[in-house]
Amino acid sequence: MESAYFTLGEGHTPLIKSRRIGPEAGLSHLYFKLETVNPTGSYKDRFAAAAITDMLAQGKKRVVTCSSGNAGSALAAYCAAAGMSCQVAVFIGAPENKLKQMLAYGAAVWRIEGFGADPEISGKVFKYLKQLGSAADTELQVSSYQFNPIGMAGVEFIGRELVEQISEEQGRIDHLFCCAGGGGLLLAVYRGFQSACQEEKIDRLPAFHCVQPAGNNTIAGPLQAGTDRAQTCQSTTKIGGLQVASVLDGNDVIAACRETGGNGYLVEDEYVYEVQALLARQEGIFCEPAAAVSLAGVLQAAAEGKIQSEETVVCVITGSGFKDQGSVDRMLADTTCPVISFAEFIDQTA
Repeated sequence: MESAYFTLGEGHTPLIKSRRIGPEAGLSHLYFKLETVNPTGSYKDRFAAAAITDMLAQGKKRVVTCSSGNAGSALAAYCAAAGMSCQVAVFIGAPENKLKQMLAYGAAVWRIEGFGADPEISGKVFKYLKQLGSAADTELQVSSYQFNPIGMAGVEFIGRELVEQISEEQGRIDHLFCCAGGGGLLLAVYRGFQSACQEEKIDRLPAFHCVQPAGNNTIAGPLQAGTDRAQTCQSTTKIGGLQVASVLDGNDVIAACRETGGNGYLVEDEYVYEVQALLARQEGIFCEPAAAVSLAGVLQAAAEGKIQSEETVVCVITGSGFKDQGSVDRMLADTTCPVISFAEFIDQTA
């Protein structure tokens, strides 16, 4: 008898049509898939639910993982609920709020110098984590197909949900934009659409576009250049969650984008922060910088005339703004909220 699926209520997230940003960019049908509303605030909850379900079925009790933030937070939460221990090696540069979230759920967390930014150090850490994960009661959980296709299968439901959420009146999804660090998210959404296509729920796939910070050019640049292989890099981006210098699922992402007629886009950190603020102030969507990367790619593509105004475009908004306090402080650098008297309040609002 199969064990019940272990869940904290993840999935079935909203798809919201852009009210202002899309029309101002000349896009009549721009949508946002809000993964921010998952239990720990990111799409990685889908991965954690599938991974922990599988571990429970095997009787395993300890998770070892590495994370730039969201996967560690998700696994820590689901481990807490399942009565498992969770140990997280964190990429250098992970936002403080993500570390606090992991610690709040009771995880043991280590920040390792150079991990995530330096390919050589990252390789050594991954090798050691594999050793730890080989213990009988332990599982190495890394949110990429290279390491854990079972967990990533949970993320594929984003694609399946999108197929159901876009109605016949709205037409088919023409373009889908995802941010990428290791590339697992885009590949999972692509495979979710593939399943729907095989089941004849749709007759074609959208064009998949990979968007990365220019300082973490492992996939998008090679995709633009017409090569078939992703590349390692020295990661210099400040965008938390996307500081992944290794290839991971990059080669398969390039193949998926090529097959569907998609492309790669590189965006500067400063522009990402601007788009993060734009989402908050024009759409009411409070997201972390990594989540704004997909929209930064859409706006770049629209400005270059690569999207037609009537085409349907979806951005996956991956994580909540509460996860990255530094970016919020940056957004509000010129804003104050002083304590004032009642008389001053009247003067300022009259």
